[in-house]
Amino acid sequence: QVQLVESGGGLVQAGGSLRLSCAASGRTFSNYVMGWFRRAPGKEREFVGLITRGGTSTRYADSVNGRFTISRDNAKNTVDLQMNSLKPEDTAVYFCAAARNWEVVPDSYAYWGQGTQVTVSS
Repeated sequence: QVQLVESGGGLVQAGGSLRLSCAASGRTFSNYVMGWFRRAPGKEREFVGLITRGGTSTRYADSVNGRFTISRDNAKNTVDLQMNSLKPEDTAVYFCAAARNWEVVPDSYAYWGQGTQVTVSS
């Protein structure tokens, strides 16, 4: 089991920044690819980005590429999502998740946090 807890959500104006953090406990954190997903009101869960086990590679959805950055610290068992130039359409509940492999499909992730709300006002 891997337990994941997100933090850092909140209300921000368009153009602003937020940094989300996800703290992991349980099994060896460095064994997992870590992903970030989001679910906007009335929409399906959406891939945001992921980072490989060692933190050397990342992948982002087109909608956030160039604005969002994922990083991880395996010594601290944390993965962060830095969000810049936020837009109202970024408003969603953001989740971190853990998977064994490089995956963009939510169903491939075995462990999930409870989510943190991000609201971007126009």
